[in-house]
Amino acid sequence: MLLGQPRIFFTMSKDGLLPPVFSKVHPRFKTPYISTIVTGFVAMIIAGILPISILGELVSIGTLLAFIIVCISVLVLRKARPEIHRPSNPGVPLIPILGAGICFLQMAALPLDTWLRLVLWMAIGFCIYFFYGIKHSKVRAENKK
Repeated sequence: MLLGQPRIFFTMSKDGLLPPVFSKVHPRFKTPYISTIVTGFVAMIIAGILPISILGELVSIGTLLAFIIVCISVLVLRKARPEIHRPSNPGVPLIPILGAGICFLQMAALPLDTWLRLVLWMAIGFCIYFFYGIKHSKVRAENKK
């Protein structure tokens, strides 16, 4: 997870959803070093404060939610953009529906306090998006033209 998150921040920064500092690339290693440092520091602090069981539940519910979003996105894109070439996407709509359903069932087995933490993290993410990202979004600016 610590390898993927800096690259997600890098891409979000390139799209204008996060400040440009997150898309700075190290001159020698060609990696997003600022977002890697920030991600590592935040992970270190959270790992030092929270018990491993809570961290495991948070990672699980976040990953399962991401999988649900991807499964639903497959269905939405099939309707919204039918012209996109899809060389390998068998089992639609059955596989995405089953995938989203099974992930949700696994999420439902997690404790209520994990759900509350998920809602809190999502609220923080929405605040970042609505107070910063929406104003700086390059995709949104292109769509206004």
